[in-house]
Amino acid sequence: MIATMTRPSGPSAHTPSVPVIELVRPMPGFPAAQRFALQPLDESGVLSALRSLDHADLRFLVVPPGDFHPTYAPEIDDEAAAELGLDTADDALVLLVVHAGRDLASTTVNLRAPIVVNMVTSRAAQVILDDPSLPVAAPLLG
Repeated sequence: MIATMTRPSGPSAHTPSVPVIELVRPMPGFPAAQRFALQPLDESGVLSALRSLDHADLRFLVVPPGDFHPTYAPEIDDEAAAELGLDTADDALVLLVVHAGRDLASTTVNLRAPIVVNMVTSRAAQVILDDPSLPVAAPLLG
């Protein structure tokens, strides 16, 4: 079974608070960073920092896809869903990793490898999707 992850978009669809996120496997290039906290960076809760609790100087900027790519609905396979302990797509929080550019027009997000968080267990992983049409550097502003 493949789960399609969707979240509502619009003003009420801010990133929820998750106390500590435990990665089930490290993000590529960061093998020792497994515990993170999600910290909102703006009042609306759209832009957040995924801060490592293992390495104080490591953080990733993340956004929920609905505010910038409203039709984005990644499908994760059974293996990834089981690894995260996801029983239903409603328990998933999908976040896109942001690569900050010189300005908003040159800022991109990774649609090919979202971070998927199980909101019930706080387990997470960067899931590399099996869809070559999804770019790793899509314009943030669509």
